[in-house]
Amino acid sequence: MSLSLFDLKNKIALITGGTHGLGMAMAKGLGKAGATLVINGHTPEKMEKALAEYKAEGLTAYGYLFDVTKEEEVKQQLAIIENEVGAIDILVNNAGIIKRTPLVEMEVADFEQVLKVDLTAPFIMAKHVVKGMIERKAGKIINICSMMSELGRNTVGAYAAAKGGLKMLTQNMATEWARHNIQINGIGPGYFATSQTAPIRVEGHPFNDFIVNRTPAGKWGEPGELAGAAIFLASEASNFVNGHILYVDGGILATIGKPSNEE
Repeated sequence: MSLSLFDLKNKIALITGGTHGLGMAMAKGLGKAGATLVINGHTPEKMEKALAEYKAEGLTAYGYLFDVTKEEEVKQQLAIIENEVGAIDILVNNAGIIKRTPLVEMEVADFEQVLKVDLTAPFIMAKHVVKGMIERKAGKIINICSMMSELGRNTVGAYAAAKGGLKMLTQNMATEWARHNIQINGIGPGYFATSQTAPIRVEGHPFNDFIVNRTPAGKWGEPGELAGAAIFLASEASNFVNGHILYVDGGILATIGKPSNEE
């Protein structure tokens, strides 16, 4: 298989929530494969820092601040992006939030906010980006799902509901849009070593020990290890892959785990 199948030169990729964390890791992967990056965020300071980091790595990146949950704002910004940078070839719906609250204690407003950001926003973004893709008869949409698309865990009910919904939304997008030569797939990250998880990624911390013991690979993932999945799903190499969720989790979903005293 030719490596040219993974070449993203002359492609424009829009990554929501690409100013930090796993979104930035995937964006860097796409950029290093040749894509021009369009980074969405909502904090000027984070955007400035992120664009400087992309530039330092020799990547071409443009930043746009807008709220992915507001349809009119999305429409306006997409028009500006297309005029200033070009038509979007690759959309990565990565922006998301989580609120760790037991369901019985969770306010309805908080539940709805998680669904709005994690489920409704990907619908809004895809709905408006895909119109141009349909006209051009080509495009890639990658929805960032989660292991919570498949299973539950205490205190993350709203997040699991949204990510489970995003899995089915991904499959329904493929059902409706695949005939236009558009591939819509998802990535389900496992537990990764990011700045957000740093406080608990210490030996002896109960959750750290749980993750290391629960993951067949025996470790947390490195953010850069998501890049390959993103490149694959954004490239010609995945042209007949549609409605699939690619879990990058070190094997967690493949096993029920092992007792703490088992080697």
